[in-house]
Order: sequence, then structure tokens, then C-alpha cells
Amino acid sequence: MKHFDNKVAAITGAGSGMGRALAVQLAGAGCHLALADKNALGLAETERIVRALAPKVRVSTRVLDVGERDAVFAWADETVLAHGRVNLVFNNAGVALSSTIEGMSYSDLEWIVNINFWGVVHGTKAFLPYLKASGDGHIVNTSSVFGLFAQPGMSAYNATKYAVRGFTESLRQELDMMKCGVSATCVHPGGIRTNIAQSSRVAPNMVGFMVASEQHGKDEFEKFFITTADDAARTILNGVRRNARRVLIGRDARMADWLARVLPAAYQSLVVLQARREAAKARKRAHREQSNGLVNGLSSGTADTREQTRNNNTGNSNQGETA
Repeated sequence: MKHFDNKVAAITGAGSGMGRALAVQLAGAGCHLALADKNALGLAETERIVRALAPKVRVSTRVLDVGERDAVFAWADETVLAHGRVNLVFNNAGVALSSTIEGMSYSDLEWIVNINFWGVVHGTKAFLPYLKASGDGHIVNTSSVFGLFAQPGMSAYNATKYAVRGFTESLRQELDMMKCGVSATCVHPGGIRTNIAQSSRVAPNMVGFMVASEQHGKDEFEKFFITTADDAARTILNGVRRNARRVLIGRDARMADWLARVLPAAYQSLVVLQARREAAKARKRAHREQSNGLVNGLSSGTADTREQTRNNNTGNSNQGETA
């Protein structure tokens, strides 16, 4: 697909981050939009931005949980009814979970698999017939740098992103064989400046193991976000234009890809070494915060005792005078 003018694109996770950036850049290129997100407020803001930027572009929106298959299929039908056709699908919605495998709850695992993997599957299968009917279609599925290499504490996230990679690469090969006018691209973003870290789940089992606290885990995750959502969207769209099979976003993604290729098994030892160092720092920080908390608690307790004594003395005096 060489251009996006007068095309129709469906985007999940459009309420913020890369989804919003994709919507804005596609609208600027004259592309009509079907936007979906679970966050109604974020979705409405994206719609407002897009309409102000490109008043002639048609925009439809749907509050959507991509893990709900029937809802995704209904959205695909609605998109075609609203726009007449659909040419591009960006299965972009995703969440993050940090947990050990041993301590991971099945509810957390099902949550992330439903969104990160089944959301991609539902979006692909719901829109594929319409893409083929358009004669000029493209599916863009978002994996991650964690779909290129694994690390401790991110097993569920790794699993979903590896799954998206395998699913999309197989899909691309099938579409190549079919010669049906539809193609597919797998996107591997590195650290992108979005809200995924702050909205992620950090399991209690990670505290004291790899992070000092839940918030510390989120903040540490966010430190690796080096690429803007606008730059990421621009890279993705350039990849679609050249029909790339794989799109790496950011120097961190390119480095991870190189490391996994050069040291496909040995890279794990390097990751463990670095993780141990970070875990040691986290344990020291947790111990320091706990110690500070105890000291503050003791100080507060002493102050409360003194205050209570003063109150008691004042109360006894007043009672005596009253009596």
C-alpha cells in the first residue's frame, strides 16, 4: 500500500499512545478512521483531535474490549456499514503484566492473554474478509521487543508477544500464497513513551524480588521508554508503505533483535546477570524504605503518645474543674 489517501483504517487502542498517533498521522494523509478503545474519555479526545486536524475525514468510534470476540466482529461489521469498506487494521491495543511464573494468578494470565493475543486474533479474523473484498488491504499487528527476546518477571507478556509474532508471520506467508491483495506486518516496538507502564499490573510477588514496590516497578519499566509515540507511528506507516514483514521501532528494539540473532541462547545469561544487579538494587531500596517507614512510624508513635498524654492531662484537669 503506497498511500493512505481515501483509504479506511480501523485502529484499536486508539485512545492514547501509538494508537492516537497513528490516527492523527493517517488522518493527516487523508485516511478515514474507525477508532476503538476501552477508555471512552481517551477515545473521545482522539476523535476531537482528528476532527480538528482533518474535518473532511470520516471518523467513527466504538468503546471496545478487544478480548470480547463478538464485540470485535460487530465492530468490523459496523465499520464497513459506516465507511463502505476497510483497507487497514491496526491491532494495537495491549497491556503489560509483571509477575513471576510461580506466583502468577490465572486471572492475571487470562487478562493479558485475552487482550494481547486474542485481541489480535479477533481483530485479524473479523476484518480479514473485508480486507480481501477491498482488494487492497493490510493488517498491522503489534508485538514488542519482548517478542524478540525474553526476560525474567515478564513471562506472560513475553508469551503474548511471541504469540503475536508467530501468528503474524504465519499470516503473512498465507497471504503471500493467496495473492489476495492483502498483506501483513508485525511491529516490534522498543520502549515507547505511552501510558502502558503506569497502567500495567505488577504482582505482589515482584516486590522484593525484582522491584522495591509496585510503583517502583512501573517507574523502572518507564525509564526504558526512549521513543515518542509520533516517531513510532511514523515508522509503522513507512513500514506499511514498503510492505515490510517486520518493523523494529527504536534503537533498543534493533539492539535486542541483533542480540537474539547473534546469541540466540547465550543472551539469556546476559539478561540474568543484569536482572540480578537490578534486583539487588531493588532489595536495598525496599530495605531502606522499610527502615525509613519503621523510623517514621516510631517517631509518629512517640509524638502521638505525647499528644495523648497532654490530652489526658488536660482532660483530667477539666473534669476536676467541672466536678
